[in-house]
Amino acid sequence: MNRQYYTDIFLEHYETPRNYGALPEADVVEAGTNPGCGDEITIYLKVGPGDIAEKIQFEGQGCTISQGAASILLDMVQGEPLAEISAMDYNDLIDALGRDVVLTRVGCATLSLITLKQAIRQYQAQQRQSAPSLGS
Repeated sequence: MNRQYYTDIFLEHYETPRNYGALPEADVVEAGTNPGCGDEITIYLKVGPGDIAEKIQFEGQGCTISQGAASILLDMVQGEPLAEISAMDYNDLIDALGRDVVLTRVGCATLSLITLKQAIRQYQAQQRQSAPSLGS
């Protein structure tokens, strides 16, 4: 697909983001920033049975690429197992976003994935801490 196609998708997601807004029932809330560009993303993650991403939403501010990428990414991963999201390669996201469009702005394009992976790690750490000890 051509550059204009991906640019149009970004603009659409930036102007009308999907999965946008706070999620009061989130299991984890994780904030991420890209200081070089001033982008900010907050990920809200609700985990369902079987460790699937039952609902993920975001709030943020920043450039078209960071905010559009967050909307596109969350569309891609809703309902997916946390293990699959954690294993997602940054290059897979860059390809899905349009490599020609985001290659010079990789930090902006991957901020939401980095923050989502941090949220998953935080959720998993919480689960380990709350699990009953076998030795008790």
